[in-house]
Amino acid sequence: MSHSSNSLDLDLATKLSTNSNRLTRRTYGFDEISLVPGSYTLDIELCDTTFVIDKFSFKVPIIASAMDSVTNVNTVTLLSNLGAMGVLNLQGLQTRYDNPDEILDQIAKCDDSKFIELFQKLYLKPIDEKLIVKRIAELKANNARVVVSVTPNFADKYLPLLIDSDIDILVVQSTVTGLIHKSVTGSASLNVEKFCKKAPFPVIVGNCVTYKTAYDLMEAGVSAILVGIGPGAACTSRSVLGIGVPMATAIADCAQAKIDYAAKTGRYVSIVADGGMIGAGDICKAIACGADAAMIGSPLAKAKEAPGRGYHWGMATPSPILPRGTRVKVGSIGSMEEILFGPATIDDGSLNLIGALQTSMATLGASNLKEMQNIEIVIAPSILKEGKFYQSAQGLGMGRS
Repeated sequence: MSHSSNSLDLDLATKLSTNSNRLTRRTYGFDEISLVPGSYTLDIELCDTTFVIDKFSFKVPIIASAMDSVTNVNTVTLLSNLGAMGVLNLQGLQTRYDNPDEILDQIAKCDDSKFIELFQKLYLKPIDEKLIVKRIAELKANNARVVVSVTPNFADKYLPLLIDSDIDILVVQSTVTGLIHKSVTGSASLNVEKFCKKAPFPVIVGNCVTYKTAYDLMEAGVSAILVGIGPGAACTSRSVLGIGVPMATAIADCAQAKIDYAAKTGRYVSIVADGGMIGAGDICKAIACGADAAMIGSPLAKAKEAPGRGYHWGMATPSPILPRGTRVKVGSIGSMEEILFGPATIDDGSLNLIGALQTSMATLGASNLKEMQNIEIVIAPSILKEGKFYQSAQGLGMGRS
């Protein structure tokens, strides 16, 4: 499968109707593709998983989503110590309540029929800028990499505070973010190019799913781009809004923009696959499609240290006018370190994500992520079912889903 935006089965392109000039094409998700090994393999110890955003290097290409069920000061610190990146949501519970643990307990105990109403009530409490400063100070006191997230309509408002707080990286994120965002709340508009010039730290922007938007954002000066609309385990945007592109295609298209932009300018902008990855195999496929790192939520919400207490919910779930997320029970399967590095006591790829990635790279003959991005990919809709009758029938291994 080529990374080109016009090469994914364009022979299947058909008109949407007989009276339309609009064309469509076949797109692919993780479950429909497979990675193909060649004639070269190596030991996993030789597989380097390092990725870079601007001046910052991470040995683990995993980014914890800025979701209240996944990150707080404790988990961001822990992830930082493990060589990964955790993103703290500056518009979530951590900056609305001085003691968010009490609120998280309420969410965990809430009945399934009432959680949307509870979320809407809890997230109505205004954001306290003093708590933003406090949480950042707590991260710095822990010597953690300080990566925080805001929505586009509040990016300009909080920029002076974030500069004064000396953060490391800022994520500006919403369901879809382009070059310009106009708003009736917070700042009147966000111009990404002007914002990146003002910000003294790397800016990650998302989300997008197309070659053109990715290329435009790169030209605007972003340091990394989040790719993915609606694939998250707790997100319902695809059904509520009817938008999105399956992740394998979305990553490949945006990765081609990265390649073309780097060839033209010499500047490398990392692509981060955001959402839709429930286990290690999906992360391997995301990187093979062209991602430099994977942003995940539900796999890390299963950590014993995660603030969600065995639950996970979408960022748009608390919307007072149109919730686009739900609360899912994910359970607790091990520590954050076990989820990233093992040892695994479960056979479904939910523990030891990095060990699985390195094993996949070793089997494919990829010594680093850039080599992983160049291995062969095939369209394989039967790949998860072929020969798995007993697992499916007994609900074991790959048959659990």
